[in-house]
Amino acid sequence: MTRPILRFAPSPNGRLHLGHAYSALLNDAVARRLGGVWLLRIEDIDPVRATAANVAGVMEDLAWLGLAWPEPPRRQSEHMAEYRAGAARLRAAGLLYPCF
Repeated sequence: MTRPILRFAPSPNGRLHLGHAYSALLNDAVARRLGGVWLLRIEDIDPVRATAANVAGVMEDLAWLGLAWPEPPRRQSEHMAEYRAGAARLRAAGLLYPCF
């Protein structure tokens, strides 16, 4: 059986709030209970608000909660080429639609 993988994916546009803390703690607890792992994924695709200070703040807040995650966390901004390639495949297949 494959180990369950859970993730916490905040947008680093400020410090974590109570809902973030609850979600991160819950995902960690469920991953542990299931013998899995939880991953931190940084949703840093908004270059204006996703500053280095905000990313560091998210990680500091999570560490303060006593959480640890496999390093390095996945940073969405580092995978834009993959997303563009996926969108191109969907477009070529006639499966990409605009969202308004």
